[in-house]
Amino acid sequence: MRIVITGGGGFLGRKLARAILERGALTDSEGRRRELRELVLLDIAEAPTFRDARVSALAGDLASDELVERAFARPVDSVFHLAAVVSGEAEQDFDKGWRVNVDATRRWLEACRAQGGRPKFVFTSSVAVFGGELPAVLPDTQQTTPQSSYGAQKAVGELYVNDYTRKGFIDGRALRLPTVSVRPGKPNRAASSFASGILREPLNGVDAVCPVPAETRMWLVSPRHAVHNLIVGHEAPGSAFGATRNVNVPGISVTVREMVDALRRVAGDAVADRITYALDPAIDAIVRTWPRDFEATLGRRLGMTSDLSFDEAIRQYVDDELGAR
Repeated sequence: MRIVITGGGGFLGRKLARAILERGALTDSEGRRRELRELVLLDIAEAPTFRDARVSALAGDLASDELVERAFARPVDSVFHLAAVVSGEAEQDFDKGWRVNVDATRRWLEACRAQGGRPKFVFTSSVAVFGGELPAVLPDTQQTTPQSSYGAQKAVGELYVNDYTRKGFIDGRALRLPTVSVRPGKPNRAASSFASGILREPLNGVDAVCPVPAETRMWLVSPRHAVHNLIVGHEAPGSAFGATRNVNVPGISVTVREMVDALRRVAGDAVADRITYALDPAIDAIVRTWPRDFEATLGRRLGMTSDLSFDEAIRQYVDDELGAR
């Protein structure tokens, strides 16, 4: 089986790649379990190959015809489409957001269609496809009403995935990921970046500034559960989805204050006291439009999971990224 991960050099792409390598096999669109032969990690810069002969790397512009052709030089059985311009950057650079998040997604879907064989296509969507006046807990049937360019771009990607699936060109699934926290590495230009930064930086001995009020409530998932749910979404048979391939991925609903309280319980007062608050109106305006809680009925029925508490998510970061210190 030949699998491509776009955004394979990013933190989630690398974790997903390790999980796939450990499994050694996935199911194709016909439901057959097949051994992994090649895992292609594609990103703007060359991704690490883990010193594994099954892993190769491709670097370049996601929207480049030349790069897509290289990715499809040999038949592709599955695509995990993680790469995207993140929310804050998509809002600031309108043209770049639509070129990468929409035009490039269409280009990848067209490559799958041209190849034939109905490859699996896992599209990482976002809770940003919802916005405006929303119920306290969103059902799976909630209509998409994005209030940002990023949300609109992800909603268009979902429509593409559903229609290409309906036509039999791909076996698609659009997974609406919660905000992933705690992310390792450096801050990025996502509006949700603070949801990791206010925890990661204090745990690493650095002061952090929270740009939204402490009462801000968010829908979150840890990296471990995010990777697990991506694989569950891939492995689910097409018959499990019904009329739509859109899935609200399970998470937990917590306020920023509850996140800081969890950090205090796990790491102590000296760490939690490194956090201060300074409102950033631009970030707050985006985050306030996002939903805060979901039923995620279909996702849970497929076997997707969420953290039991945010304390668990913080402990996972300590164990996975800080050597449990």
